[in-house]
Amino acid sequence: MANQETMKRSIKMLFLVVFVGWIFIWIMLPTNTSRLKWLPELRKETDSTYYGIEGASFLIYTFPVLFMAALGCLYLHIAKKSNDSNMESCNIPKLDVAIFKRPILVKGPLGIVSGTELGFLLMFIALLIWSFATYLHIGFATITPKLAAKDGETIWQEKLDIAALRMALIGNICLTFLFFPVARGSSVLPFFKLTSESTIKYHIWLGHIVMTLFTAHGICYIIFWAVTNQISQVVKWDKVGVSNVAGELSLIFGLFMWIATIPRIRRKFFELFFYTHYLYTLFIVFFIFHVGITYACLMLPSFYLFMVDRYLRFLQSRNQVRLVSARVLPCEAVELNFSKAHGLTYNPTSIMFVNIPSISKLQWHPFTITSNSNLENENLSVVIKSDGTWTQKLYKLLSTHSTIDRLGVSVEGPYGPASTDFLRHDTLVLISGGSGITPFISIIRELLFLKSTVKCKTPKVVLICSFRTYSSLSMINLILPVSSTPYDISNLELQIEAYITKDKEPQSNSHIDLQIKWFKPNPSDVPIYAILGPNSWLWLGAIISLSFIIFLIIIGIIGRYYIFPIDHNSNKIFSFPLKSFLHMLIICGSIAMVASAVVLLNKKNNAKEAKKIQNLEMSTPTMSPSSKIYNVDRELESLPCQSLIPATNVHYGVRPDLKRLLFEVKGSSVKVFASGPKKMRQEVAAICSSGLAENLHFESISFSW
Repeated sequence: MANQETMKRSIKMLFLVVFVGWIFIWIMLPTNTSRLKWLPELRKETDSTYYGIEGASFLIYTFPVLFMAALGCLYLHIAKKSNDSNMESCNIPKLDVAIFKRPILVKGPLGIVSGTELGFLLMFIALLIWSFATYLHIGFATITPKLAAKDGETIWQEKLDIAALRMALIGNICLTFLFFPVARGSSVLPFFKLTSESTIKYHIWLGHIVMTLFTAHGICYIIFWAVTNQISQVVKWDKVGVSNVAGELSLIFGLFMWIATIPRIRRKFFELFFYTHYLYTLFIVFFIFHVGITYACLMLPSFYLFMVDRYLRFLQSRNQVRLVSARVLPCEAVELNFSKAHGLTYNPTSIMFVNIPSISKLQWHPFTITSNSNLENENLSVVIKSDGTWTQKLYKLLSTHSTIDRLGVSVEGPYGPASTDFLRHDTLVLISGGSGITPFISIIRELLFLKSTVKCKTPKVVLICSFRTYSSLSMINLILPVSSTPYDISNLELQIEAYITKDKEPQSNSHIDLQIKWFKPNPSDVPIYAILGPNSWLWLGAIISLSFIIFLIIIGIIGRYYIFPIDHNSNKIFSFPLKSFLHMLIICGSIAMVASAVVLLNKKNNAKEAKKIQNLEMSTPTMSPSSKIYNVDRELESLPCQSLIPATNVHYGVRPDLKRLLFEVKGSSVKVFASGPKKMRQEVAAICSSGLAENLHFESISFSW
């Protein structure tokens, strides 16, 4: 244990040193010291027959980020082993991280922002302002009437030219960070206690800034070319230098995506938003053609990590998984229960993306996992509320009495926090609205496992849930898993305060038959398993490292024996677009080759376990019914099931007084989770950050995906 902690501290220190150095490079990038002194000297030292001037860009822009990602993988692997050991011994250190997690901003365009997020946000804004001001100061200082006259331009035209270019350079800084939040299996974000879901809002705002700057860049250059009689530059695509046509195509694809993100369009035409976002590939490809591979190395690292993540998701989604059963709830919600490999573990509040080709072949939707990998070794479940076109089709498909032998489903994930800190607190307060209760089901099941199996001392749990209608109370029944092993919920100090806001009293149709639809096993379906195996963080680090090394080797050989002879042994200059294309092709090929090899290596072990599970299902009669709807012996009541009734208080026709309820909670350290509507989460965040109760530590679960 001591050795693990020492290794974690050493890796963290090295990571932070590299991170600070990388940020320092960005700070110095717009200065004359970097442009006129450091970079030329570095290129002189690294300019070889293998990599040319791109060698320096790989070294100072691409390598540090990939190195940090690999370090992050090693750190998370050790941390996972350490967390498992701590859980087995119930030894969870009480670390004081409240100052970093406490909400600082509650309302505004960015929503709820913690101290950590605000710190990164302010640093990033400072970097943008510093870079733009420095670029303009240095650029405008070179403009003189004599120089403008020599170029056949006026002073304002020269300034327009410089300002247009500088806007693109600032946009490229935003583009550099744009893809970090959307790498769902990122090893960089968890290092800073962040998740892809919690930071997706910054991807949205970075996208807005990128497109604003790139659009302004394009408009300014069109104006500049028009007033200086150079409008023919619009159709310029030279083999050397900047390609204007490629930039215009990249901007057009970006504008299509940007328009589809307008909130009204996204809400009303979600499919349009979803499908147009696939244009990001063309946006990036033509962007690289526009600026060349040398300058594209600035934004390459985050996109490289995104491509690794995206390709692994692609490989996982090729399989259709074994859907065991579906429970239809009276509140127009369904619980899908999948077969799971024993080696697949995930933390509470994790999510999984689901695709059902019979409804839509391209649409993937994220849902919170309600099962617990420790409590339920063989099953994984998600709850889906009928709240949109896709979910309504699914509910209609499963709630009707039609005979369905099998429902084809593909998944990506699970994705979730690298660790949890539930045992560090005296009390957990879980506040939900509507289907926001789903992530709390996994938390309660985790505590139930720790209490009943590991015999840990668990915190008191107060669940405050609001529903519109009486039938939605059936969601509370999902707290207990469907299992042949009985679980005594009374071992857990659980208090449930349920509020029904619309109905004033219990409804007469409170007894509703629970419909469970079982599906026949299919030899082509596989259990959900970790695509990179139990040591997934180590394998991810290997993929990132080896693919980049293979890329360097191949591009070095091509540079030495193909690009270098043309550049130096003839009067020609190697085509910039062709060089960019070769780099993109080899990057994609290297990632695909290494990732596929690693997945195939782990697939052999997964296939053995999948075969055992399939044989067990085929030999168990209860697992292969005639695939019709079965009514369970007991009835599902709208009121919580018997074992939960003593812990449940139901309030009709009122909303919860959250401020009173939170201030009544006792304990030196109270963790408050809020999940559900935005206004409710903001209200809870405001209460926790008011300073009136220092023992409240807030965390939001936002369903940003």
